[in-house]
Amino acid sequence: MGIYERQRTGKFIFLILSIAAIIIFLIMSNNLVKELAKQERERMNIWASATERLANAEINTDIEFLLGIISENNSIPVMRVDEDGNILEFRNFNLPDTHDDPASPIETLSDKNRKFLADRLHKGLGNSSPSDLANNESHIIKVRIYSDNYQYIYYEDSILLRRLSLYPYVQLCVMVVLVIIIYFAVVYTKRAEQNRVWVGLSKETAHQLGTPISSLMAWSDYLSATGADPEITSEINKDVQRLSTIASRFSKIGSQPEVQLEYLNDVVGSSLDYMKNRISGKVDLNMHLSEDDHGVRLSRPLFEWVMENLTKNAVDAMEGIGKIDITTGVDHNKVFIEIKDTGKGIPRKNFKTIFNPGFTTKKRGWGLGLTLVKRIIEEYHGGKIFVKESNIGQGTTFRIELPKIS
Repeated sequence: MGIYERQRTGKFIFLILSIAAIIIFLIMSNNLVKELAKQERERMNIWASATERLANAEINTDIEFLLGIISENNSIPVMRVDEDGNILEFRNFNLPDTHDDPASPIETLSDKNRKFLADRLHKGLGNSSPSDLANNESHIIKVRIYSDNYQYIYYEDSILLRRLSLYPYVQLCVMVVLVIIIYFAVVYTKRAEQNRVWVGLSKETAHQLGTPISSLMAWSDYLSATGADPEITSEINKDVQRLSTIASRFSKIGSQPEVQLEYLNDVVGSSLDYMKNRISGKVDLNMHLSEDDHGVRLSRPLFEWVMENLTKNAVDAMEGIGKIDITTGVDHNKVFIEIKDTGKGIPRKNFKTIFNPGFTTKKRGWGLGLTLVKRIIEEYHGGKIFVKESNIGQGTTFRIELPKIS
């Protein structure tokens, strides 16, 4: 399993554990709400029983005890209604018209408060009568008043229960936000650490190349002075100059390079002219440059490095045999370069992964080429690079887009 397959597996496990934790907390919270609702139902059953016994009290009934039970309910909104749904008594409702005493009989309330209570009762009953809803699952409790007269206790959830009912959803939102923050914090920290590693590696590479390049320059001058074949020394100088260019490119990683006006066709053509003599003769390299050479702001050394990297990758994908087409053009306010090969192709699931540090399908290599290409295009030139299309066994097309200078 490759490093990015392991990362995907790790993200999947993290997601599963986060979802499992959220589900467990939600279940626990819902159970707590259900238990509290059950306790309120039991309290209301006791309250209803006390009301019934008080209505049917005999001489030796402990009325004070029953009144104590009824008066202890100071949190659950409750109404006592007759079979026709007329409100006879109410407790613990926050009336909109505060001029009325909440302990007053309903007959003395203002029209506004009576309508408020009627609306609350209608909302609880719907279009049904109290007798139709009186069962163990509803908020209606049937009480017997005298021998053949029945009334009904309608109650609502207490403020505490209603708040706790919302708690699982609040908890869900908080936990989701927390998981997202943790995820992106870890990803950002890891990405920042990777950037520091690649920048440090690039600058150290440039530093290490400095000494042998200086030595090679000196040896080239010595060979020229001793009368060596000018053709040989010329080729050596080209390669030494090439090494100097590579060292310069590495040194620019991690710092903002100097960009200037360049013409796209000129830069692309120059880069590919160099590559033509250094790739397999069995690779057909074709350039389809637009008629107008569009101006862009870029760092020529770094952009040539991009073109060389993409061309080398295309050659490797075709195993040294095939065809590469380089196309330039303009699309609205952007100029584009497309590099199309006839190689083995890229699976769709890897379209984005191939730009990650360390990702490679080769037996040799560090998997840094496309990472540096992406960094150069996006961070230093404000452009975009992506896999436009790819088919297994048929080839791949990379597309670079850069802002056009008007």
